[in-house]
Amino acid sequence: MRTPLVTDAELAARAAAGDGEAFGQLVDRHAPAARRAARALLGHEQDGDDASQDGFLAAWGAINRYDPERPFRPWLMRIVVNAARDFRRRQTVRRTEELSPALATDGSGPDRSTDRALLRGRLQAALADLPERQRLALTMFDAEGYAHAEIAEVLGMPEGTVRSDVFHARRALRSRLAPFYEEMK
Repeated sequence: MRTPLVTDAELAARAAAGDGEAFGQLVDRHAPAARRAARALLGHEQDGDDASQDGFLAAWGAINRYDPERPFRPWLMRIVVNAARDFRRRQTVRRTEELSPALATDGSGPDRSTDRALLRGRLQAALADLPERQRLALTMFDAEGYAHAEIAEVLGMPEGTVRSDVFHARRALRSRLAPFYEEMK
């Protein structure tokens, strides 16, 4: 992994001084991870994107409170996670239906596409059944590659609790997905 020429702390300092382009560079660096975390929390792609955007706006408004002695990403992710939780609270009636994945083609045969769609659906359902804390910890650890200590900082809990949440979430997913794998044999 290449170290960026300008650090997050330097960009944040420039952003705090009013440099919108510097904040834009921070957004470019961290938007994919922020969106994935918000999507994991909300279980819906578009809602996750909206919530992560809300989180970036909140971070822009609070950039003066960022401590450059600490890593930027956990600070930002905490704001994004809080924005996603706020988004979920505000959500009452609005629900949309996604277009069927069958409308798009990826070049593979229908049986493979169907298997992937079934697995994706079962995985999303199994993730949705996990307690929020476990779902976030698992997504941040396994999908995003965060260390247990970083997740603990973002979620505001002890590192041991994060380790436990990841362990129990993996065990629950294995249990929920085992019948699917048996069907596929």
